[in-house]
Amino acid sequence: MNVEHARTFLAVADTGSFVAAAERLHITQSTVSARIAALETTLGARVFVRNRSGAVLTNSGRRFLGYAGQLVRTLERARQDIGLPKQFRARIVIGARMGLWDGAMIDWFASLARDYPAVSFRAEIGFEPDLMQGLIDGRIDIGLMYTPQRRPNLSVIPFLTERLVMVTSDRDLDMRPEAYIHVDWGPEFDTQFSASFPEFPGPAVTVNIGWLGLQCLEKNGGCGYFPERLVRSRISEGALFVLPDAPVFELPAWVLIREDRNKSLVDAMVDGLRGAVS
Repeated sequence: MNVEHARTFLAVADTGSFVAAAERLHITQSTVSARIAALETTLGARVFVRNRSGAVLTNSGRRFLGYAGQLVRTLERARQDIGLPKQFRARIVIGARMGLWDGAMIDWFASLARDYPAVSFRAEIGFEPDLMQGLIDGRIDIGLMYTPQRRPNLSVIPFLTERLVMVTSDRDLDMRPEAYIHVDWGPEFDTQFSASFPEFPGPAVTVNIGWLGLQCLEKNGGCGYFPERLVRSRISEGALFVLPDAPVFELPAWVLIREDRNKSLVDAMVDGLRGAVS
């Protein structure tokens, strides 16, 4: 069986849509359809029923769900084990939002090679859909994100709570649509922002990475919401200013790990990470 067929099956099952699965896997919808059709031919049974609302697992599809996950995870672990240099006994892949790598995780990650000399590490930057898929597939061992999805085989652990403050490049600048740079911090932030600014017509500039938004703000002027820990030094230097009347939003971040993880390694690393930001 082609493992990409199983990987595509898992993406469709997780998103409930051929279109969303294609976006997550960065392939065309026709490729998703072809892979699912080939899988159904191999299994001799339909695994999805497609309707207006998306794709729903059949009874056969639900039975295949566990096998598909095991197949993909087995291949990923075999790939990591066989390709591992002889001096290492294990490999750990860590994926997180760029905003969480920035400041919150860098020092901790730099210490891992020293604390675990027999382990090979890989660091990745991603957004929630790709990070979730990597965890489901078994390709990622430790994932950090703002808006995780609950899954039966994943443990979700509190990491930190961001305080998002509105900062501006000009002390006298008000919150105006033409000056506002919107950073996509995820649906939780969008909900809080919309409730606090119900008449806001929409931003002129939107970015999906906080670092990029901050660069735009400092070079071109404007205002925007950023984690307080990331802009604290710029505020102290007088390069940025907090808008005193703007609401402050809280955005929790989470650590996700697989239940079938290498507990002797992963749990100690996660404890160290949480301790580093406490």
